Order: sequence, then structure tokens, then C-alpha cells
Amino acid sequence: MTPRRAFITGTAGFIGFHLAELLLQQGWHVTGYDGLTDYYDVALKERRHSLLGQHAGFTAHVAMLEDMERLSRAMEDARPDVVIHLAAQAGVRYSLENPRAYIDANIVGSFNVMECARSVQTRHLLMASTSSVYGANTEMPFDEGQKCDTPLTIYAATKKANEAMGHSWAHIHGLPVTMFRFFTVYGPWGRPDMALFKFTRGILNGTPIDIYNHGQMWRDFTYVTDLVRGIAGLIDAVPGGPETAVEGDSLSPVAPFRVVNIGNSDRVRLEDFIDAIEQELGRPAIRNYMEMQLGDVPATWANGNLLYRLTGYRPQTPVREGITAFVRWYREYHGV
Repeated sequence: MTPRRAFITGTAGFIGFHLAELLLQQGWHVTGYDGLTDYYDVALKERRHSLLGQHAGFTAHVAMLEDMERLSRAMEDARPDVVIHLAAQAGVRYSLENPRAYIDANIVGSFNVMECARSVQTRHLLMASTSSVYGANTEMPFDEGQKCDTPLTIYAATKKANEAMGHSWAHIHGLPVTMFRFFTVYGPWGRPDMALFKFTRGILNGTPIDIYNHGQMWRDFTYVTDLVRGIAGLIDAVPGGPETAVEGDSLSPVAPFRVVNIGNSDRVRLEDFIDAIEQELGRPAIRNYMEMQLGDVPATWANGNLLYRLTGYRPQTPVREGITAFVRWYREYHGV
């Protein structure tokens, strides 16, 4: 039996690495595409790709999304059954400092992926969005049917633009497109700029950790393994006509397109999250309380019913269990 073929952008990244690993374990052939940019430690990205390279079914391409010629050639060679677009310029806060990087990677790069996916006539294009698109919305839990017209950062705006671009592409070309919105993903092999990584490093080093809004923030922390299982489940939930709809669906009435939340469907206060890290490390944090940062939101919370109706799966890893797994990885990776 011929293995199914996936083309995944961002395989040297946190989520792309975990998704590629999962699909490879399931017998897929995975073609990875990543620019290995220096937004954070390139050695960490190279280590992820090295681990994926131990699988016979993995092929890696190192190039930028903006390089249309190389992206097109790589996807033509791969002839994927499914394209999963995860590569992006990430980070809400960095978007305040260097907004042009988000336009280049998240707008131009995503358009290139969409065009290449159309060209190779892939069966299903899945693209990463973010809970940040809910912006200033206050009605929770966040539901896919809510309007998302108030993004608070250029990062969120580019992801909202990707959703609009994906819908138009699905309508014009009949290409099935699923956008999935992530909610505060954490776990082993995470990015050094993410909260859990920074808090763990600071507590172990005895340096202060910055806590915004005086710790009175709530996040729907989603363990990375749960997230990628949700993505994998959506691969065969291909949007199409009305016959593919489920209760409470976000399926477009004019295109094979839908948006799906992937979150733990729970809210955890930031102060409690830090308490759990302290307990796991066995030492206290030096807490530097700060005001809310520009572009940030006080809370996120996913309604995960649509994901469950489409895939039969709900993320469910308790935060304490996920923190334990991350700290174990962190100590091993850094030898501390």
C-alpha cells in the first residue's frame, strides 16, 4: 500500500515538528519545508529536523516561503495528498517591533503556499490561524461563528487575512480549505519566546520573570500533542457541499471552506500556571508584575465542539501533566 503524502511547511518549528512526527509514526511520507530563520535559536530548529530525518519517510527542504520557485519545485516533486501550512512569523509581541516580517512570511508566503497547493491539485489544504483573530471579542468561549473584525496586532491581522484569502481561494478554485485556530500551545520542544519556556528558564536561573496584567490573565493552554492530533483528525474532514456539514458548522455556504478551533476548552489563570511550574521545579519564581502589554488580551477560551463533531476528538491533557512533560524535556535538553 502506497503511503499517503503530506507536505508540511514549518517542520523545523514547534508545532510542525510534532505534527510531522505524528504522521510519520502513522506511516505517512512527509515532505517538510522550512526557512530555519533566526527569529529564535536555529540550533533548536536544526535539532528538530535532525530527529525527523531519522525517519525514512521524511524529506526536508530548507528555503523561504517567499521563494516561489523553490517552493513550487518542492511541492511539485512531493505531489502531496494534503498540504498543511504551519510556517509563519510567530509571536504577538514581536509583531509590534518588526511588522514587515509578518507581511512577508504570513501574507506573501501564505499566498505562495495556496498557489502551489492549487497547482498540484492537492486534495485538502489546511492552514494555521490563531485565537488572536478573536481580538477584542469578549463573548466566551470563543466560537467559530463569531465575527473577528477587531484584531489587536499585525500578527492577528495577517492570520485573519489568511482566513479571508483561504475562503476566496476555495471559492474561486474549488480547493477544500480548512483553517484551524490555535489556543496557547505549549509542551516539549517549544519556542524559547513562549511563556512556559521563559518562566522555566527564569525560575531555574533565579532571574525575574515578567508577568503581565499582574497575573490576572486567563489562557486556554493546549498541549502540543493534543493540538497535532486535532490537526491530523481534520485531514479527512474535508469541507465540501452541504452534505459535509455537521451541527454548529462554520462551513461556508459558497465554498468548500471552514474554520475550526483547537483548544483545551478550559481557562487557566496565569498566576495558577506559574504556581504549577514552581511546584514542578521545586523552587519559587521571582515575580516582576507588569501592566498589560499593548496588543495583548486578558483571556482566551475555545469552544471545541466543532472539532469534536468533525473528528470525535477533544484535547484533554491537564495543564499540570503538560508542565511536567515540558520540564522533563527542558532539563534533559539543557542538561540542568
